[in-house]
Amino acid sequence: MPIDKSRPPQEQPWENGWAPDTSRAPGTRRLWLAGALAVATIVSCVTAIAINDKPVDEASKSRDGRTLSDDETDGGLISFATPSANGTSTSDGKGKGEEKTESASPSASAASSSPRPQGSSTPRASASPAASPAGEPTDPEPATTERSVRSVNYPDRYWHVSGGLVKLDGVRGSESRQDSTFTVVKGLADSACYSFATADGTYLRHRNFVLRSERSDGSSLFKQDATFCARSSAYSGAVMLESVNYPGRFLRHKDFQIRLETYQHSDLYRADSAFRLVAGLD
Repeated sequence: MPIDKSRPPQEQPWENGWAPDTSRAPGTRRLWLAGALAVATIVSCVTAIAINDKPVDEASKSRDGRTLSDDETDGGLISFATPSANGTSTSDGKGKGEEKTESASPSASAASSSPRPQGSSTPRASASPAASPAGEPTDPEPATTERSVRSVNYPDRYWHVSGGLVKLDGVRGSESRQDSTFTVVKGLADSACYSFATADGTYLRHRNFVLRSERSDGSSLFKQDATFCARSSAYSGAVMLESVNYPGRFLRHKDFQIRLETYQHSDLYRADSAFRLVAGLD
């Protein structure tokens, strides 16, 4: 039987004539593997840092080649603009890209806060008293604040001062045209509403619920009687005029006399109280 001269048992190396190799430290292969792994890890980290740490010129360029500012790059974070209603872009953050929303006009806010008559068909604040009705010719927009007030259901009749009272009359001569033209000013009692001044310096005010032309006495009662707030009507381009000191009462014509009456849920009332502010007749 051949003698097995393979590596003797290590538990008795000297007794069998075999001595361990002391030319290298034990575990050298493991140390080499650990060192190689460490070097590979360091190389990977350095490569990742080099890739992410791009030059400023390249990182600050957008896809269309435009150089972005520091505010746009936001310190390296990606920021997407949100398209606005008018087609421009606004930034999500605060700063140059932020757009401000205009607040509502004083007339709209004050008119909407005014009391209104109860019911499902109550008039609401009108955003544009001089708007043109749909399907009808547009009245020329005057350069001044002079207006004439035309009836909706009697389109050939206008407010007309006659004998100190305001009536609904047809257009006649030059004097009649002048008496049917008023300067619309901010309300004497509420700047969000309207007052109507005549050519001779008087104002239209209600007294005993009848609209008339009188000179101001400077009193608080006169200012309130001469102030009316525009409300939307059932007719396109027309408004209803509500008394500022008698909420729920609107100017209407009755027997061609302009009066202040409580709101009524009827087609006749809505037609009689709807007026269009058009260019002055004179």
